[in-house]
Amino acid sequence: MELSNPIAVWLVLGLLLMLSEIIVPGGIVILLGAACVIVASALALGIIEGFVQSMTLWFMASMVLLLSFRHVTQRLVGGDAHVANTDEEVDLYNQVATVKEAIGPGQQTGRIHCLGSDWVALGDGTEIKVGAKVRIICRDNIGFVVEPIIDSI
Repeated sequence: MELSNPIAVWLVLGLLLMLSEIIVPGGIVILLGAACVIVASALALGIIEGFVQSMTLWFMASMVLLLSFRHVTQRLVGGDAHVANTDEEVDLYNQVATVKEAIGPGQQTGRIHCLGSDWVALGDGTEIKVGAKVRIICRDNIGFVVEPIIDSI
């Protein structure tokens, strides 16, 4: 096979793209490879000739295949599709944190340790000592508003 044979080049490129769907799943690459095979067929039948016509047909065939069969290949190939919580603050509410730097009294901020990081925290006006457990109520800018957890023993 020589590189000057455009039919062979388009056919090999199409087959390589189709095989690469194994590595890059998602249903797009296989359709791009199918468009290459369409171009190779059109060149072999003499419907088109030349590089510009080949690229134009490949682009148009790719668009038609992608718009027409993307949902079919997506269903067959599958993929990782899940819906996660998009409001990250919901995950923070009611989290238990440890006080690293005393909070309060009044509007005096301190620091808490939660979710693997230290954060600025504001209490309910009372003094919350170092080592105490607190519950996150809400977020205030880049810090948290917390309340002390009262042990019910």
